[in-house]
Amino acid sequence: MIAEPAAPQSRTRTPLVVRVLVLATFVVILNETIMMNAIPRLMTDLDVTERAAQWVSTAFMLTMAAVIPTTGWFLHRVSTRTAYAVAMGVFLTGTALSAAAPTFAVLLIGRIIQAFGTAVMMPLLMTTLMTVVAERDRGRVMGQVTLAISVAPAMGPVVSGLVLQVASWRWLFVLVLPIAGVVTWLGLRRLENVGEPEKSELDWIGVVLSGLGFGGLVFGLSHFESGNYAEPALIAAAGAALVAAFVFRQIRRQRTGSPLLDLRVLLHRNYTIALGLMAVAFLAMMGSMILLPLYLQNLRELSPLATGLLVMPGGLAMGLLGPVVGRLFDRFGGRVLVIPGAIGIAAALAGFTQISMTMPYWQLLALHILLMVALAATFTPVFTLGLGALPQPLYSHGSSLLGTLQQVAAAFGTALVVTVMSARSTGLVADGVAAETAQLGGMRLAFAVVAVLSVGVIAMAALLPARSETEDESGELDEPVLAMH
Repeated sequence: MIAEPAAPQSRTRTPLVVRVLVLATFVVILNETIMMNAIPRLMTDLDVTERAAQWVSTAFMLTMAAVIPTTGWFLHRVSTRTAYAVAMGVFLTGTALSAAAPTFAVLLIGRIIQAFGTAVMMPLLMTTLMTVVAERDRGRVMGQVTLAISVAPAMGPVVSGLVLQVASWRWLFVLVLPIAGVVTWLGLRRLENVGEPEKSELDWIGVVLSGLGFGGLVFGLSHFESGNYAEPALIAAAGAALVAAFVFRQIRRQRTGSPLLDLRVLLHRNYTIALGLMAVAFLAMMGSMILLPLYLQNLRELSPLATGLLVMPGGLAMGLLGPVVGRLFDRFGGRVLVIPGAIGIAAALAGFTQISMTMPYWQLLALHILLMVALAATFTPVFTLGLGALPQPLYSHGSSLLGTLQQVAAAFGTALVVTVMSARSTGLVADGVAAETAQLGGMRLAFAVVAVLSVGVIAMAALLPARSETEDESGELDEPVLAMH
């Protein structure tokens, strides 16, 4: 889908196509984290281990990371309506299969199918937004997009906690099914095509290299907790080698004009900085979202409902601040938001390293709200500055790579915190420490590792400009930094 330049839109109204896509993207991305609180139920109902049950979340993120690199090609190839219909149709199929799954294997297949549909939605939304919204209004509109991209994962555990208090895990899918169906129907009625499709060849070898490469990396890392480090290290190394092969293949195919993922986006400095910042910030976010429910439910013995209610204010604050942050970005630029936001992320995660069996709940609530507010101040400007640094023909590839790295970072964050927590807890138990105290020690160390990584967000935030350097005040793109041919 090569989009034609759009006329500047009104400052007071978000284009209908963007509003429809935001709603649909919120619904599908919500499912990325909706199963986190359901792990104990799955272990009992489907007779699987905790590590196996974690794959209902990890496999979702991993599938998205493997599929999103193909969306740059896919969005060029089909119309907006076709991309939307395919994405939502596949998502509905996976949701229905998951709701009726008789075994864990079928549930896992359903989650993977869901992820295929979800993988298309975020690049479709971001590419369309960058095409139809003038530069002067992108911060405001991107603030609304924050609801879908950032708040939906944060609200997943809240929704699941409320549902699991009164119903089985199957209702997490049963309730989503009619909502997604209505959103699909509304979109197909109101959505208009943006731009014209163009024919191009799919790089099947690149698809295989991407899927196996990112899959090997995440699978290898997630199995370090078993204590047998040689085999996971080999798998992760093989995954890294396949990713390298994928990169070299895309660079070679760029010469013929038919890459699966155009990596020339990385030659734009501000986009590359934004990409790295988003990856680390999302890793920190997902790591904390794994650890906090485990701490509250396993050590503080809170119910899924109580856990969901405790983290709900932070998710709501993040959502409500999205449009506000967007308007502030349009007025003042990105640096005044991203740098304080990055510092807030590090401060909140550092506070979580002090968790104990008696830490007041109001302190946990305050730290979580601080983390969510800081992430809200970071995500909207970084998305806007990163994609705004690209020339228009690279929007779809830039949003695809951003989505890919976001999912890989999320999967790495999940695997990293579980691995660190498990290894530390096992070591403490071996030293004679009580199991409960050992688990607490493992969680503290895992939070500390994520907090250290978040310091990198501050360093990268300082390198971002206030506004995109490839756009002037009228919202028109300057001459592309790179030749497209």
